[in-house]
Amino acid sequence: MFHVMAECLIDAQYQKSPIPVLRAARAMRAMAAGEKLRLLATDPAAVADIREFCKTSGHALIAASESRGVFSFSIKCQRV
Repeated sequence: MFHVMAECLIDAQYQKSPIPVLRAARAMRAMAAGEKLRLLATDPAAVADIREFCKTSGHALIAASESRGVFSFSIKCQRV
């Protein structure tokens, strides 16, 4: 038997900083350890914002990429 965890998706395209990271932070508060969040953003400031958010909150930034001006971040929820 397999247990597949759904990945939460936040589409924050065309929203200016700090809105994407604030939306991510709100979503992460409701998530359990091991769950993943995918965030899409178009504001280049989101790159630094998300990295700093993960560093200070303890969540794991497991992937970050950019394609055609859309930044995609995959964050794994860490709980102590």
